[in-house]
Amino acid sequence: MTNLPFSHSGIQLPLFIILLLSSIPILVNSQFSSAERATLLNLKKEWNDPTILQSWNDTSSHCAWLGIQCSGGGAVTGINLNNYNISGIIPDSISTLENLTVLDLGYNSFMGNFPAAILNCSKLTYLDISQNYFVGFIPANIDQLKSLQHLDLSANNFTGDIPPAIGNLTQLRTLNLNSNLFNVSYPVEISNLVNLETLQLAYNPFLPAVIPPEFGKLTKLNFIWMSQTNVIGEIPESFVNLPNLTVLDLSQNKMEGAIPSGLFLLRNLSKVYLWYNQLSGSIPKVIESLDLVEVDLSMNNLTGKIPEDFGKLKKLEVLLLYANKLSGEMPQSLGQLPNLRLFRVFTNNLSGILPPAMGNHSKLEAFEVCENQFVGNLPENLCAGGNLLGVVAYKNNLTGEIPKSLGNCQTLLTVQVYGNNLSGDMISLMLSDNKYLSGKLPSKVARNLSRVEISNDDFSGEIPDEISSWANLVVFKASNNRLSGTIPKGLTGLRQLTTLLLDGNSLSGGLPSDIISWKSLSALNLARNNLSGPIPPAFGSLPVLLDLDMSYNQLSGDIPPQLGQLRLALLNLSSNQLTGKIPDEFDNMAYENSFVNNPNLCAANKIPNLSDCHVEFQKTKKQSRRMLVVIIVSALALCLLAIRMAWLLVKHYKRKKLDRKLATRPPTYIKSEQLELFSVDK
Repeated sequence: MTNLPFSHSGIQLPLFIILLLSSIPILVNSQFSSAERATLLNLKKEWNDPTILQSWNDTSSHCAWLGIQCSGGGAVTGINLNNYNISGIIPDSISTLENLTVLDLGYNSFMGNFPAAILNCSKLTYLDISQNYFVGFIPANIDQLKSLQHLDLSANNFTGDIPPAIGNLTQLRTLNLNSNLFNVSYPVEISNLVNLETLQLAYNPFLPAVIPPEFGKLTKLNFIWMSQTNVIGEIPESFVNLPNLTVLDLSQNKMEGAIPSGLFLLRNLSKVYLWYNQLSGSIPKVIESLDLVEVDLSMNNLTGKIPEDFGKLKKLEVLLLYANKLSGEMPQSLGQLPNLRLFRVFTNNLSGILPPAMGNHSKLEAFEVCENQFVGNLPENLCAGGNLLGVVAYKNNLTGEIPKSLGNCQTLLTVQVYGNNLSGDMISLMLSDNKYLSGKLPSKVARNLSRVEISNDDFSGEIPDEISSWANLVVFKASNNRLSGTIPKGLTGLRQLTTLLLDGNSLSGGLPSDIISWKSLSALNLARNNLSGPIPPAFGSLPVLLDLDMSYNQLSGDIPPQLGQLRLALLNLSSNQLTGKIPDEFDNMAYENSFVNNPNLCAANKIPNLSDCHVEFQKTKKQSRRMLVVIIVSALALCLLAIRMAWLLVKHYKRKKLDRKLATRPPTYIKSEQLELFSVDK
C-alpha cells in the first residue's frame, strides 16, 4: 500500500507531459498571432491611422479586421485593401508576415521605392500594388518570390528596365506592368514564363525594339497588351502559334509589314487592335476566327479589298478600317451581321454601293463612310435597331433622297452628308453643300440631335420659334441660305448652344437682348443679313464668346462698352452704321479691320480705317470756336444796329418836335469868319 501513491504518480506523470506538449503549439500560435497583430498595427500607424481601418484595434481578433485573411491557426495569409485611399509607405516590418500569400494594395496612394521587404514574403502568390505612386526600379532579385502567380505593378512611376530575373518566376500567370516609365527594354527572358496567360506592357516609353519571336512560345497566352511601347518591325509570325490568344493589342506603335496570314486563323481570337501603325499589304482573306467581336485596323497603310469573310463573323460588333488605302466594293454581306454596332470605313478609296441591308439586322450605333467613292443611295433603315447615334457619309457620290426614316430616329445625334448629290426636303439633318435641298426648317427634330448643319443649301422661310424644343442643340450652322424674318426668341433659349452661324441670309429686325441662356456660346456669326438697331449691352455678358461677326448689316448707335469685357479672338462689325467712340479694349491694331466702313466711328488712338476721335474733337472744337466768334460778332452787330436804330428813332422824334417849334418862331443867324452855323433858340 506504501507504493500505491508512487504508482499513482507514475501513472499521472506521462499524462501531464502529454498535456504540456499539446499546449506548446497553442502558446506558440498565441505568441505568433500576437506578433502578427503588432505588425498589422504598425502598418496602420505608418499609414497615418486611416479611419477606414478603425476595426484594426486591440479589442477584436486581427482575423476579423477589414481586409485581413487568416489561416485556421490565426496566421495572416492575406491583406486585401484595394481602393481604400490609404497613403504612406510600406514598412520593412511587413516581412514578418511569413505566411502571407495575397497582398493587394492597389488603387491607393502609397509612395516610395519598390518595398523590398516584400521579397522576404516568400509564400506570396498574388502581389498587386498597382495605381499608386511608387518610383525607382524593380529589384533585380524579384525572382525571390518563387511562388508568385500574379504580379501587377501597373500605373506607377517605375523606371529603368524590366529585370531579366523576372523570367525566373515560372509560376507567373499574370504580368501587368502597364503605364509606368520603363525606358530601356523588355527582356527576352519573359519567354521563359511558360505558364503566362496575361502579358501587359502597354504605355511605357521603351527604347524602340522588335517583339522577341520567342514570345510565340508562350502557348498559354490569351491576352497581349503592348500599346504605345515603341514596338518596331513586323508582327512576329510566331504569334500564329498561340492557340489560346483571345485579345491582341499592338496599337499606337511603329510596326511595319503585313498582317500575318495565319493571325485570323486563331479560333479563340475575339479582339484585335492594330490601329495607328504603319502596316501594309492586304487584310488576310481567310478568316476563321469566328469569335471575333472587335477588329480595329484603322490608320495604317493597308491596301486591297475588305475580305468577304468578314461577312460571316456573326459575333462581330466593331469593325474599324478607316484611314487606310482600301479599295474596291464593300462586301454586301456586312449588312447582314446581326451584332454590328460600330462601322467605320471612312477615308479610303472604296467604291460601289453601300449595303442596302445595313442597320436592318443589328442595333447599329455609328455608320461612318465619308471620303470614299460610294454611289447610289444611303441605306434606308440605318436606324431600324433604335440605337443610331451618327451617320457620316460626306464627300462621296451618293444620290437620291435622304431616308425619311432618319427624321424619326430619336437617338440620332449627328448626320453629316454634305458634298454629295442628295435631294429632297429637309427632315432634320445636317445637309451642308447639297444644292438641291430646299424647303423650310422643321419645327420638330430628333430629340437628341446636337448638330444641325445646313450651310450652302437653299432653305427659305423663317426660323421656327419651336426651335426652342431643340433642347440638345450644340451646333447650328445655317449659313448662306434664304432664311428670313427675325431671330426668334426660341433660339435664344438654347442653353447648350456653342456655335450659331446664320450669316448670308435675309434676316431682319433687331438683335435679341434676352440672351441670358447663351452662356456656352463661343461662336456667333450674323454677318450679311438685314439686321438693324443697336447692339444690346447683353452681348457683353456672354462669358465664353470668342468669335463675333455681325458685319454687313444696318446696325446703328454706339458700341456698348460691355463688349470690351469679352476676350474675343475675332470681332467684325464692319459695314454698319455704328457711331461714336469704340471701346478702349478694341482701340489697338489687333482690331484694325473690325470696324471698316462705319464712317461715324472713331478711335482714341490712330487706327487704320477709323478717324481719330482726338482730331475729330479738335476739329469740332475749332468749329465751335469759329461759330462762337460768328455768334458774338453777329450779336454785337445786332446790338450796334439796335442802338443805331434807337438813336435814329430818338433823333427822328426830336426833329419832328423841332419842326413844330420852328413853325411859330423866326430863325437867328450867328456869323463867324470861318464858319456859319444855323441854330435854334431853346
